[in-house]
Amino acid sequence: MSESVTPLGSRVLVEILAEDSMTASGLVIPDTAKEKQQKGLVVAVGEDEDLINVSVGEKVLFPKYTGTELTLDGKDFLVIDSAELLAVLGRVTA
Repeated sequence: MSESVTPLGSRVLVEILAEDSMTASGLVIPDTAKEKQQKGLVVAVGEDEDLINVSVGEKVLFPKYTGTELTLDGKDFLVIDSAELLAVLGRVTA
């Protein structure tokens, strides 16, 4: 990133993951027909470690209409309060 973004408090910066633009059968899905993506990769966390339960590099699930969207270097990001995150994807718990 040429610009540096550091979330404050208990917020996290999530890079929104691009979804497939083609179905399994080979049909191309236009942008207007795609649903809003709900998965992302945590790229930065705020300084309030007591309230943040995710780490940089983890994939997360978040509500469709939450946070503040921004675009940096052609990539889409979301600044979201860590309490609004729904789940961590792929984390193995004992």
